[in-house]
Amino acid sequence: MPADANAYGDIFGGWLMSQMDMAAGLVAARYAKGRAVTIAMDGMQFHAPVAVGDEVSVYAELVRVGRTSMTIEVEAWRRDRHQEEQCRVTQARFVFVAIDAHKRPRVIAK
Repeated sequence: MPADANAYGDIFGGWLMSQMDMAAGLVAARYAKGRAVTIAMDGMQFHAPVAVGDEVSVYAELVRVGRTSMTIEVEAWRRDRHQEEQCRVTQARFVFVAIDAHKRPRVIAK
């Protein structure tokens, strides 16, 4: 939407990063079967801009599970609303930790 863009009509990177964090968070919570929080984000690379009106798709994949943590690779792709061609616009690696009711790390049951 226009409120999420700069003066040139490109979507703010922070907005896109928040969408990616939400997608990774869904994967983490589902795997951990409970609350999980972002503790790190690594390797953020922006490959191309996203314009107002573009369709954005975010894909997240669990790539590593530790005792309390999970690493999730995330990619965002854009598609002009009147075209079929897609373009990867950014990618990053997010690390989440499963937490308990007291907000302390908890072991992930496998």
